[in-house]
Amino acid sequence: MQPAPRADDESVEIESVLPEDDRIQPPAHTRAHANLPDPEAEFARAAADPQGFWAKVAQDFDWFRPWDTVLTGDYPHHRWFDGAQVNITVNALDRHATGPRANKVAYIALGEDGSERVVTYRQLLRLVNRFANVLRSRGVSTGDRVVIYMPLSLEGIVAMLACARIGAIHSVVYAGLGVGALRDRIVDAEARVIVTADVGYRRGAPTPLKPMVDDAIAGLDQVRHIIVWRRESPRCELTDEREHDFYELLNNASPDCRAEPLDAEHPLYVLYTSGTTGRPKGVVHVHGGYMVGTTYHLRTFWDIKEDDVFWCMSDIGWVVGHSYIVYAPLVLGATTVFREGSPDFPHPAIAYEVIEKYGVSVLFTAPTAVRMLMKFGSDAPARYDLRSLRLVTCAGEPLNPEAWRWAYRELCGYGEHAWLIDNWWQTELGGPTIATLPAMAAKPGAAGKPLAGVVADIVDRAGNPVADGVGGLLVLRQPFPHMYRAVYNDPERYARDWSVVPGVYTSGDVALRDADGYITVLGRADDVINVAGHRIGTAEVESAL
Repeated sequence: MQPAPRADDESVEIESVLPEDDRIQPPAHTRAHANLPDPEAEFARAAADPQGFWAKVAQDFDWFRPWDTVLTGDYPHHRWFDGAQVNITVNALDRHATGPRANKVAYIALGEDGSERVVTYRQLLRLVNRFANVLRSRGVSTGDRVVIYMPLSLEGIVAMLACARIGAIHSVVYAGLGVGALRDRIVDAEARVIVTADVGYRRGAPTPLKPMVDDAIAGLDQVRHIIVWRRESPRCELTDEREHDFYELLNNASPDCRAEPLDAEHPLYVLYTSGTTGRPKGVVHVHGGYMVGTTYHLRTFWDIKEDDVFWCMSDIGWVVGHSYIVYAPLVLGATTVFREGSPDFPHPAIAYEVIEKYGVSVLFTAPTAVRMLMKFGSDAPARYDLRSLRLVTCAGEPLNPEAWRWAYRELCGYGEHAWLIDNWWQTELGGPTIATLPAMAAKPGAAGKPLAGVVADIVDRAGNPVADGVGGLLVLRQPFPHMYRAVYNDPERYARDWSVVPGVYTSGDVALRDADGYITVLGRADDVINVAGHRIGTAEVESAL
């Protein structure tokens, strides 16, 4: 495969080196029980009437007030469910905690040391309400930004949901990022409150977080409160009058807190990703459309059913964790497993151990993780019973055909119990955009087809569609509900995403399409580095060095 061209090249031409037709049909049991048994019919319905399609999907959610208009505007300024009032936490928590799912397990939280915490929907609602009241007691109100610098944990998830409950806007910073990146995000988001922990754990050792916060906020008068989850013994000292103990505040707060009715376009979160410039890019997602779109894809792509156990091997510091550890699984009422730490510690087969022990039925991981498991060989999966798996899904970077075939053999039993499918999306897009749905044939190496409501194209620099089998820039010609609405405090940067090819969203990725409409994403067309699905700017790498 030739190197991916840069976006500023005069032309983008890549010849396909994939097999002409390497199509693998889904197992009969997968196709027969898929939530979406006829994907092509779904695509046709959405293409014929996009607004009617999304309006029908949106009827499955609870709204304080229904919408007046499904879609207002177009690229780049689009509003969905205009006039509606909603709060995503009502759909994620209240409607389950006060109904038949009250005692259903929402989360199984695992630690590297083998620790396990289980929380039901009723318990989670009470925790979120308590922390929402904590935030209000610290002066946080609707529209305020709260930075969350936490490990993958129940406490981090509770903090996110508590912000959403009162209309505050959370900005989660991945706990692996350093002082400079953290400070940049605190400053850009204009955050007045930070929620953090003393440490996270990875590969059996504590990773200090609170000292990073101390350094990041040095000289920043804007920060008024730092709420610290103290895990270590002896516990870290809180020496600044702005610092508070997470559980001391939580345990003294009321478990009752009504969700704030919000405009459907009210920002839910700002999540920073990397562009080609040094400044991080604050992607803004909103309550209404994000809820509708991400949950639709959890039901149709991940095929989640009532008794599934879902494991998304990501982190709350990334969009995958926002969408498919936190929000969509809760809105759909699913049971989710997550695990802090490294996926190959304390031993290389720990992922298989988790699948067997907890009966994981739907797995979401990254191609990098699949290739890591490949490196450890086939003996490890053979020692575990993986037959609880019925669907293995990948995203974040291209899944090469060799890794696809290995996973299909070792994790899926050649389709005897599980099916393997791929998908592509970005922080800006919120959820799957191009994918192979469970009832579709798979082509190893290809992400799949544009999903319902998505109009994707492969174009040259002038915006002209290229022929099948020829590489070009991957663009999206039509907005959908879970697409981002803005770049925080930087409208010019938001507009630039439509300036490479005027009138369409340019993803920054290079791709090609085959004669059957399957799209293969080849890589980036800019200076952004993709590491296991996580976009990191070269400037941030240089800063860390």
